[in-house]
Amino acid sequence: QVQLVESGGGLVQPGGSLRLSCAASRRIFSINSMGWYRQAPGKQRELVATSTNGGSTNYADSVKGRFTISRDNAKNTVYLQMSSLKPEDTAVYFCKARVCSTWPCTDYWGQGTQVTVSS
Repeated sequence: QVQLVESGGGLVQPGGSLRLSCAASRRIFSINSMGWYRQAPGKQRELVATSTNGGSTNYADSVKGRFTISRDNAKNTVYLQMSSLKPEDTAVYFCKARVCSTWPCTDYWGQGTQVTVSS
């Protein structure tokens, strides 16, 4: 079992920055991958960025060059640094942990944090 708690969302003006945090209830080096997803009103949940415990990262094309995912194993926390924010980045952002200690893998989700980009 993994409990995930996101924080750091809020209201920001276009062009601004925010850093989201996702604190896990267990050591994240034992979690195969962690990622950030988002869901805007009336739209499907979409991948934003992922990070594996092997060190690889993956980003949606829409956020490449603007967002950065990082991990702090000592704090069992994953971050999403968001810069040059646009109104279309407005969504609820969710943290996901994928654990593959047994097959099939199990996905755990946080409760989400709202990000609103507006002037």
